[in-house]
Amino acid sequence: MYKNSFGKVNSIKFYFFGIIFMIGLVFLNLGCQKKQIASDDSRFVYCTEGSPSIFNPQLATDGTSFNASSQPLYNRLVTLELGTFKVKPELAESWKINAAGTEYHFKLRSGVLFHTNHGFAPQKKFSSQDVAFTFNRMLKKDHSYHKVNGGSYEYFKAMGLDKLISEVKIVSETEVVFVLKRPSATFLKNLSMDFASILSAEYAQYLTQKNSKDQMGFKPIGTGPFILTEYRKDSIIRYASFQNYYKGPAKIKDLIYAITPNSLTRFQKMQTLECDLIAEPSPVHWETLSKNPKLQTFKQDGLNVGYIAFNTKLEKFSDSRVRRALSLAMNKESYLNPIFKGEAHSTSYPVPYQFLSLEKRKHIYNPEEAKRLLKEAGQEGLKFKLWTLPVSRPYMPNGKKFGELVQQDLKKIGVEVELMTYDWPTYLSKSRAGEHEAIQMGWTSDNGDAENFLQTLLSCDAVGAGSNLAQWCNKSFDEFLNTAEAKVDDSEREALYKKSLTVFNKDQPWVPVAQSKVFRVLKKGWLGYSLNPLGTENFYPLSKAAL
Repeated sequence: MYKNSFGKVNSIKFYFFGIIFMIGLVFLNLGCQKKQIASDDSRFVYCTEGSPSIFNPQLATDGTSFNASSQPLYNRLVTLELGTFKVKPELAESWKINAAGTEYHFKLRSGVLFHTNHGFAPQKKFSSQDVAFTFNRMLKKDHSYHKVNGGSYEYFKAMGLDKLISEVKIVSETEVVFVLKRPSATFLKNLSMDFASILSAEYAQYLTQKNSKDQMGFKPIGTGPFILTEYRKDSIIRYASFQNYYKGPAKIKDLIYAITPNSLTRFQKMQTLECDLIAEPSPVHWETLSKNPKLQTFKQDGLNVGYIAFNTKLEKFSDSRVRRALSLAMNKESYLNPIFKGEAHSTSYPVPYQFLSLEKRKHIYNPEEAKRLLKEAGQEGLKFKLWTLPVSRPYMPNGKKFGELVQQDLKKIGVEVELMTYDWPTYLSKSRAGEHEAIQMGWTSDNGDAENFLQTLLSCDAVGAGSNLAQWCNKSFDEFLNTAEAKVDDSEREALYKKSLTVFNKDQPWVPVAQSKVFRVLKKGWLGYSLNPLGTENFYPLSKAAL
């Protein structure tokens, strides 16, 4: 308390009113800040479900990482038209294919610029050198960047591209040729996928000189519509609009990813309009969100499959009778309401039904037959650990709850299941290494083709790549896939893929569980948003509606 010429009482009054004045200023300032945030039409907050495993899409396999890397930061040679899966140009202006189907000659877009970060300012524009660097890094084991950031190119290897591509030839600064060892009906579609994002050869050279090659995966440089400006794991990712983007700068100037793993918290943030969009809204919250007049909602059938994979290299899961028994003991229909609120259907297929004109059919639930098969295989009293998905995905919005339901079903046939999990990046890295016994996982299509599921997740190549979590290699299954790859006629390919499903169903390396609908919730006032059935987010087209 101050003592001065005003006396003690006046001092108290002066002090009191001073405090009131200061508090008023604070609230006035906060009010101005809120008004500024609310009126800032160039800021967009995406409440995402997890931290990316890396910012290099060549080395990622999950939608969370692709949404944080390949979509905002990079471009690919070609892209897919939303809804039709028709291949169209992106960094390549055009292409020609030779008569044998073994050479793809790309004419590249001129004048495309790369990002700048705090240490690197590019002197060169996008060219064939960047295309060659991007693919040779994955293709050549003796490449100076092949082993950087771990060197696990799951997509590239799982789809057999390391065995398909013979050479990437530079013809000129704006021309490059991919030479294939055999024709491939899906090669162009595969180049539209996230893993095929184009990296900067000049940036790689810069990092080599700085002895900082590992920064390629964490301080990314691309040609995409946004530049990474800040990343704090499990907290926030910030991007700024790339003012020199070849299509023109995005209307969103400040793109923020608020990392929010808990679906309930994302729901609450959406209700209070703290988010402009939330990732993977839970079906439990869908009705409430749909009724909020300040929100707009999107829903459609997903191109996804949720599944449980058994590690077939382990003795306890090496017998197909055991795997079939566990499948028969799971009452999939009973999972649909508590997990998906009815916004899904059970499935027995490892691919979305739309791809192969498959009939939706109910799963066979037969616990008595399951007991018989276990007894026949000498695995009565089986015990195993099931890893439950730690993040919300459309094909499995609540991994823990789903695990508990499976646990209860298998207990009825005398099987003891222990549930466990890890944080998302650890979950992915350990599963690639085959450290699991059984694991929850799922897949959303990358290119609208059945091969993307069958080859990437179940082929023998995919075992070595780390994406075949069942560690299952069946030569008959692979023969059908390899024959189908060279077929240009879609009906011939479809017939071969259906034959491969017969092998899958007999051997049962997975239990396919459900194919779900996908949802998105967006704050009203934003224009240009489209729900992508492939599961990734493109924020470049968004703009705020004029008042």
